[in-house]
Formats: sequence, C-alpha cells, structure tokens
Amino acid sequence: MKSLFVPVLAGALAAGLFTGAAQAQEKKTIALVTNAAADFWTIAGRGLEKAQKEHPEYNIQLIVTGEATAAGQRRELDDLLVRGVAGISISVDDAPHATEELDKVAAKAVLITTDSDAPQSKRVAYIGTDNVAAGRQAGEEIKKALPGGGKIALFVGTLDADNARERVQGIKESIAGTKVELVDVFTDQVDFAKAKANMENVLVKYPDIALLSGLWSYETPLIYDAVKAAGKVGTVKIVGFDEDQRTLRGISDGTISSTIVQQPYEFGYLSAVNIIKTLNGDKSWVPADGKLIVATQVIDKSNVADFAAKLKSLLGK
Repeated sequence: MKSLFVPVLAGALAAGLFTGAAQAQEKKTIALVTNAAADFWTIAGRGLEKAQKEHPEYNIQLIVTGEATAAGQRRELDDLLVRGVAGISISVDDAPHATEELDKVAAKAVLITTDSDAPQSKRVAYIGTDNVAAGRQAGEEIKKALPGGGKIALFVGTLDADNARERVQGIKESIAGTKVELVDVFTDQVDFAKAKANMENVLVKYPDIALLSGLWSYETPLIYDAVKAAGKVGTVKIVGFDEDQRTLRGISDGTISSTIVQQPYEFGYLSAVNIIKTLNGDKSWVPADGKLIVATQVIDKSNVADFAAKLKSLLGK
C-alpha cells in the first residue's frame, strides 16, 4: 500500500482557501500521522477539517500511513521533518522502539501522540482514549455476553502498540476471577489475510470457543465475516472496538453484541488546535499527567441506529 497525503479541506482549494503557491508556502504545516488506513482516521480527518476552518493561517494535513509498520511511520516522520512541518500528531506503532525517532521530531516540531501513546518520548501530551479503561469496558461487555463464562480469544494488529497492550490489560483485569477464560491474543501485523486466517484457525482449533473480540477497527468486521462463514452466528459471540460499517451492521442484525467506540473526530480536532496553541506559546491545555483523555462509548442494539446515522453524516456515506 502506498502512503496517502490528504490535504484537509482539499475541496476548498478552488474556493480560495489558498490564494496562491507563495502564500501556501508561508503557512506552517500541521500533520496527523495515522497507524493504518481506516474509516476511523477518515473521521479524525473531519475533526482536522473543523480545525482548518478555524485556523486558515495553517496547512493542516492527514497523512494516512499506507505501510502499517513502525518503519513506515519513521519514513513518514522523516519526510515531514524534511518539509519543515511545525507540528505532528501521531498514533504510535511500536512505542518502545520509536523513542529516538519521536524525540528527533520533538526537537524540531511540536509533537503530540493520539490514539496510541509513547509516554517515554518527549511528546507534549497524549490526546485520546484511556485504553486500560476501554479494555475494562470491553471486559464488562464480554461478561455481559457470556453470563455463564466461556473461552474467548482476542485479536489485534500488534502488541508493540501501547493501545493494544493496554486494552488487553483492561480486559484481563475485568474478567479476572470469573469463568471467562482467555485462550490467547492473536496478532496479525495489520495484514488482513493473516487476521482472517487467525480467526478461522481459532474457530477450528477451539470448537468450544464462546466469544471473539477484535481490538482494532478492522478486526471486528473480519470476525463478523469469519463467524458467519463458519455458521456459528449466535453460538460464538462478538465484542469489538471502533465503528466500522460492518461492525455496526453486525450489531444491528444481532451477530455482534457490542463495540467500544472512541471519538476520532475529537482526536483530530483537539490534536490540531492544541498543536496551534503550543506553537503560540500556550501549554495551559496540557493536563498535569500529560494525558488529555477523550471518553469512550458502548454501542449496542439499543443505540446503534442513532450512532450509525451520526457516523454516516461524518463520513459522507
């Protein structure tokens, strides 16, 4: 996959947002770097668009990482530094090994993390979900779906990412001391074919598996497909994360019990406006612990229709 550069409010170009190449070059650039390509980040881009409208004196960009690896992110960051970017918000892949690169960014630009943190780096702050708490929230949904207990399996792109490890931690904390048994956590390196194979293999290896849970946005829809293909709808429960369209359809038709959704729109908007505040010498927005937490929400059959309508408006679908 190739990296995608998405200039926020590109449609406004012809309307005079940028009045010429010289003026555009004078503007400071702010970028949000994703960890993958997904609707989740499209929604974050809508938040960036709001910030762009409020701050036309900046160029605000969404950089969709085509190669969903730490190496791919390093290349994106290096390219942005060469371009002289003023501020970067990034969902960090493999935080323990990204510190040197992130600190290089922080020495030259305002650095914020979002969605997945790197607390050991010199980032100004983290903006996003308390992923341990979100994991606990998912754990409560798992227990609700399996009141008598049962075996469960978790799926995520990589445990190198803080958000993945923290969600697993929260789920483990929530199900501790219950009859819910975690058989394993399966990783796929954001390879959809491998993710699908992981799920199909689990359904065969553990014929008594009671629930599958996808911790990143693309995994729950793949679980949905795998459970349907195996003819185990109703037998194998599903609890997910994020708001993929198929995840919401699965909740509507009863295949998926629930999903924990974040607020990527706020991730995008708050990243941009707070980078701008920092560039202007205002760091009063930074919490004492360096984490600006954005609340999560449980979506189930009771509220999925209203949520889907709001999401459709944000995505323009």
